[in-house]
Amino acid sequence: MSTLALDDLARAAALLREATDVTLLAHIRPDADALGSALALAQVLAHRGATVRVSFAEPATVPESLRGLDPGLWVPATELPDSEPLLIALDSASPARLGALGERVDSTKRAGGRVLVIDHHASNTFYGTDHVVDDTAEATAVLVLRLLDELGADLDEPVARCLYAGLVTDTSGFRRATPQTHRVAGRLLAAGVDPDRVVREVAEERPFGWLPMLARVLSAARLDTTAARGLGLAHAVVTEDDAAGVRLEEIESVIDVVRSVREAEVAAVFKQSGPAQWTVSLRAKSRIDVSSAARALGGGGHRLAAGCTLDGTVEQALRQVRTALAEAPLL
Repeated sequence: MSTLALDDLARAAALLREATDVTLLAHIRPDADALGSALALAQVLAHRGATVRVSFAEPATVPESLRGLDPGLWVPATELPDSEPLLIALDSASPARLGALGERVDSTKRAGGRVLVIDHHASNTFYGTDHVVDDTAEATAVLVLRLLDELGADLDEPVARCLYAGLVTDTSGFRRATPQTHRVAGRLLAAGVDPDRVVREVAEERPFGWLPMLARVLSAARLDTTAARGLGLAHAVVTEDDAAGVRLEEIESVIDVVRSVREAEVAAVFKQSGPAQWTVSLRAKSRIDVSSAARALGGGGHRLAAGCTLDGTVEQALRQVRTALAEAPLL
């Protein structure tokens, strides 16, 4: 378990005080924590006079549910400059999570630039030149808030809204919260955040097409009470045909439904990302370290929420997941 050293925070803040040109990257298929954290920090740096841009490798546009967070700082990956003196990677445990933009980490370092990594994943590989990494933090948004405090930055409503979106989603609506989590939330609400609006836009509102997609997927879901060390595994598959016509957000939301099964400690959703490729989301309730299983399969994440990408048929991918969960440590 890593904890954030105060001198790491101070060094990162000193780096940001001198920054004049910054590219901030969220991971591929960004969630509210990744993109919200990037947009919050970018706004503060822009207010301080820096040239800033926020981007990610895929998809080609900002997810619809997150567009309300962006004041106009997002730039398509194809329009990024060839290089930047400071690259900030947020909520990304390794360059691989940045997709095609991961190569910018090494190119920035080769050119003498700095790479600041801000992240809360236990699997972080410390691939930057500077790091604000703490896997005890509830969300990357919390680490960005600590960094803003170190900078002495004002917390206005647009910045607070981005941070609140990351906090509320990465704690599953505050189900994984501590007293400090609620104190942080209180600060963000005091800055003017409308919690109902944020949750509706980011996590709840769905187009009607989500319902038939969900019905097809859940009708084929399965429960294996002997899997996951006898604690139960509920799993579902989202094929390319199932995903046709719905947003990325709708596909990613399936895991939140499957994880509600009472008889299963672990939920898994296999999302087809190619003719013979599957992106796997894993969630545990409290007793199995799914990050260990994901790492064994080439992925990573948190102890109760992780993922990986597997090749082959879905049956082959399911067998690999079963094997990894059988060997994952109990919490």
